[in-house]
Amino acid sequence: MIRYLTAGESHGEALITIVDSFPSGIELNEGDIDTELHRRQGGYGRSRRMKIEKDSAKVLSGTRGGKTTGSPITIIISNKDWKNWKEEEKITAPRPGHADLSGAIKYGEADLRNVSERASARETAARTAVGALAKTLLREFGISVLSHVISIGGVRARAAKVTPEKIIEAQKRALLSCIDPAAEELMIAEIDKAAAKGDSLGGVFEIIVRGVPIGLGSYAHWDRRLDGRLSQAVMSIQAIKGVEIGLGFDAARKVGSKVHDEIFYNKHSFYRKTNNAGGIEGGVTNGEQIIIRAAMKPIPTLQTPLKTVDIITKKTVTATKERADVCAVPAASVVGEAVIAIEIARAMQDKFGGDALGEMKRNYVSYQDYIREL
Repeated sequence: MIRYLTAGESHGEALITIVDSFPSGIELNEGDIDTELHRRQGGYGRSRRMKIEKDSAKVLSGTRGGKTTGSPITIIISNKDWKNWKEEEKITAPRPGHADLSGAIKYGEADLRNVSERASARETAARTAVGALAKTLLREFGISVLSHVISIGGVRARAAKVTPEKIIEAQKRALLSCIDPAAEELMIAEIDKAAAKGDSLGGVFEIIVRGVPIGLGSYAHWDRRLDGRLSQAVMSIQAIKGVEIGLGFDAARKVGSKVHDEIFYNKHSFYRKTNNAGGIEGGVTNGEQIIIRAAMKPIPTLQTPLKTVDIITKKTVTATKERADVCAVPAASVVGEAVIAIEIARAMQDKFGGDALGEMKRNYVSYQDYIREL
């Protein structure tokens, strides 16, 4: 199955990722990756750096004639701002809520920049690039991954029905990717208030995966349960503090008859009128849309810093202040799409084979025929 490693620092020369076991025969161009990278850089409340970098990917290996070959794919994303940070002064005031202090103790560092440069969410640009590859694979099977922002701070969207059309339209606005325009205006106002106070805001976003077949994942082993794999992928994104699938935590407040989705059958397939399970039962996809929500905490780098302790002098000081976002929830939702796309692609490989696109498609068609025969 697809596996990958990322390397590079926030203000290093570049971010690099190597993707292994990506199927051969898939059309790929750098523009597909750049589209996702540009989406990640958007959203109201981002820092000035987003106007500096203009992320763009260069594919160095693993393709020929515009198609993947099955060989490892190497992607590089250059950092334009790296020269300005080569000789930055030592940082000794850890930020509350960041990996600064724990990382320094773990790795024996006296300069917190050696921790913060890699712990930074800048690394997610590399994962977004891998997610773009995964999306090209999923499109071959009619699977799409979309996201939208549900809330920022105390403001929550109140749109009655979420549809792919509404999500795509919200993403075109490139502000907060919220399908409720009225709520989006209030969210922007809250971001402005936080910025004026030197503070930051978090929020909640939702990811929807459409077109997923029945039977991805497994109930047989804990580490193959798809809901566990998806949750881990989302929780691995910097600043994410909570994940729920389907009803999520709300299911704990309801009786069983109001939670579980009744099963029906027509001439063609089994189906459900509700999707409280969020498309996964017992660690296995049930054919409904996969619905995942993630809670992102406010960015820990504040323009009005909190109190901390200098790791050298042990005196009380204010935390390090650097250029940072006021709100990055829309960007996190794009990264969320990426990591979910990767895990769905891996699950598809696990189910249908993964060396070549042709092999996967033959097995997929055979499986769909089997389901229809049921």
